[in-house]
Amino acid sequence: MKIKFPGVRILDRYIMGKFIGTYFFAIMLIIVVVVIFDAAEKVDDFIENKAPLSAIAFQYYMNFIPFFINQFSGLFTFIAVIFFTSKMAYNTEIIAILSSGVSFRRLMWPYFLSALGITLLSLSLNLFVIPAANARRLHFETRYFDRMKNVKYDQHIYRQLYPGTFVYIRDYTDENHSASFFSIKRYEDGLLAESLDAGNVRFDPETQRWTAKEYIVRRFDAAGGEHFEQRTQLDTLVNLEVTELGKVEELVKTMNIFELSDFIDQQREKGSDMISVFEVEKHGRFAFPVATFILTLIGVSLSARKVRGGTGLHIGIGIGLCFSYILVSKFAEEFAKGGVLPAAISVWLPNILYLFIALYLYKKAPK
Repeated sequence: MKIKFPGVRILDRYIMGKFIGTYFFAIMLIIVVVVIFDAAEKVDDFIENKAPLSAIAFQYYMNFIPFFINQFSGLFTFIAVIFFTSKMAYNTEIIAILSSGVSFRRLMWPYFLSALGITLLSLSLNLFVIPAANARRLHFETRYFDRMKNVKYDQHIYRQLYPGTFVYIRDYTDENHSASFFSIKRYEDGLLAESLDAGNVRFDPETQRWTAKEYIVRRFDAAGGEHFEQRTQLDTLVNLEVTELGKVEELVKTMNIFELSDFIDQQREKGSDMISVFEVEKHGRFAFPVATFILTLIGVSLSARKVRGGTGLHIGIGIGLCFSYILVSKFAEEFAKGGVLPAAISVWLPNILYLFIALYLYKKAPK
C-alpha cells in the first residue's frame, strides 16, 4: 500500500500559523514575566557581588531562557493547541472544516507537522544547546550568587573507582586544587582489605595525580590483623577526573548527548551506583520532546468540540491534564533513581500512559 502525503494546503498553513504563532507568543509572554520576577528576586546578589550588566544579560539570562523554555515546552505546546483550537471551535470554524468533507484525521495533519517542528527544535536544544547553556549559567551562579558559591563540590565526596575500590575526599576546593583529607579503601568479600589515608593533599588537573607530604597505608589480613605503615611523599594516579568531583547530578546537565553517553559508559565500568540517575537524564532528553506529539493529540481532541464554558473550560481541563503528566513524570524519575524500575521504562512510562489517554480522546473527538 502506497502512502500518500497530503501536502501543505491553505488550510494547513492557516492552522500551522495559528499553532506556531500561539506557541511562541505564549513563550514570550511567560518568559517576560519569569525574567522580571527572577531579576527582582536576585537583584541583591547582582548588586552585592558586582555582577556586570553584560554578564547578567548574556551569561545568565541568555542561557537561563533556553533552559526554561525547554523545561516547559510541553506545557507551552499544550496551552497553544488548546487556546487557538478552542477559539476555532467556538467560532464554528472546526464544524465548517469537518462539514466540508475534511476528516478529523486529515485535520490532524497540520498539527502533526507543527508538533514535529517543535519536537525537532526541543531535541536539538536538549541534546546539544541546553547542556552548553547550563554550563555557562552554572558558572555565573557559582560566581555571583552567594547561596551557590560553595555548592559546586560536596564537603564529603564519595566515588567508586573500581568495583570494590572507593575514594573519599573532604573539603576539595577549586582555587588551589587541594583537599583536607584523601582516602582510598579497597574491599574484598565485603571486608576492608587495604586503605590509604592522607591529609592536606593537592591535585594536579594536568597529570591527574594526587600528592601529599605524608600518608598512611593500612592492610588487613584474613585473621583480622592490621599492618600499619607511615610513608612520605605520596604521588598517586587515581582513576578519577576532576570533573567527577563536582555534584554529578549538576555535572551531567552540562554534557551534550555524546559526552553523556561516554560518561555513562565510563561510570558503568567503574561500577558506579548512580548509573540510574545518569540514564534518567539521558532518556529524559528524548522522552520529553516526543511528548509534544502526545500532548498535541490530547489538546486537539479536547478542544475541537464546541462546549458550554468555551475556551476557559478547555484550558482548565487541558492544564490539569498537562500538570498531571508532569507530576507522573517526576514520580517515575524518582522510581528510576531509587532502583524500583529500570530508567528506560520509568522515563518512557508517562508517555505510554498518556498515549492511551490521547488515543481514547481522539476516538471520542468529533468525526
